[in-house]
Amino acid sequence: MAVDPRQSRPTAQVAPPARDMPGVTGVERMAVGLSGLWLLIAVGFFLLVGIDGEGGLRFLLTLMVVFLPVAMIWVAAMALRATRVMRIEAQRLETAVDALRKAYVQQTRDAAPETSAAIAKKLDEIAATQKKTETALAMFTSTRAREAVTSRQSPGGPAHNETDQQDLALGTPAEAFAKPLSNGDFIRALNFPDTAEDEVGFAALRRALKHRPSAQLVQASQDVLTLLSQDGIYMDDLRPDMARPELWRRFAQGERGRAVAALGGVRDRTSLALTNTRMKEDAIFRDAAHHFLRLFDKGLARFEPDASDTDIQALADTRSARAFMLIGRVTGTFD
Repeated sequence: MAVDPRQSRPTAQVAPPARDMPGVTGVERMAVGLSGLWLLIAVGFFLLVGIDGEGGLRFLLTLMVVFLPVAMIWVAAMALRATRVMRIEAQRLETAVDALRKAYVQQTRDAAPETSAAIAKKLDEIAATQKKTETALAMFTSTRAREAVTSRQSPGGPAHNETDQQDLALGTPAEAFAKPLSNGDFIRALNFPDTAEDEVGFAALRRALKHRPSAQLVQASQDVLTLLSQDGIYMDDLRPDMARPELWRRFAQGERGRAVAALGGVRDRTSLALTNTRMKEDAIFRDAAHHFLRLFDKGLARFEPDASDTDIQALADTRSARAFMLIGRVTGTFD
């Protein structure tokens, strides 16, 4: 039913570097030239001037004058070479990361039609089951109504007039006979089943789809999650800062502005940037996102009066609530 955010991530083969590190660079050539120049200067100095002193002291001075500057030249050359190697490796790493991300997004978009088809098939199955249930309820209602009419009629009694017929429940929608949706089922439905074997999740989802307001919110949330997955954004990957239940209550009761800004707890910059770009460039996504925000706002307002703090905390941790935090922050809902 729901897009599984834990599906396997794509892999990409990183392209080989555009060029290999040359064996000898300009830095090494310059170091060789400077070393040779210094050696010529030192030899010329010793030949023309010389150094006075004992044998050991003369040797030490010769060693320091000739080889110490050469050693310093090569230390500087090796440091420059290491810096250049690190810079090239950083560029290669950045290129590899970009290639992996592009491959990931491309594979996600390629797999989106197959995922949408599987979701549509599952929704069709649920809708068929719901239709059978509604038909059975309607037949049961009609049968009960006819039995009530027959029991009220006597053999010689007058026939029922037009007003009596208006009291029959033949046109009563099936939702009127359905049990109220529990808070637990509402929360579980907005989180969607984790796997295809999640029987408890699918049972809660079926019960939620029998209630029109909840069914509309579930469908709007499913549409938004599917569209976000096309950009590689999965709700299970987000780790939002969880707000206190009283903030959710104040938001459900109509309070807006900085007082409830903590509800926009999604901080992932990549997800925010991709969602913001999609909102600006994709009209279909923009309409679906605004529709989802309106329905979630109304659903939260219906849910809050009878919900405990634990229920509100559980609702805030659902995939639908995380999508609400993400899109709400992008659209400025919490500003």
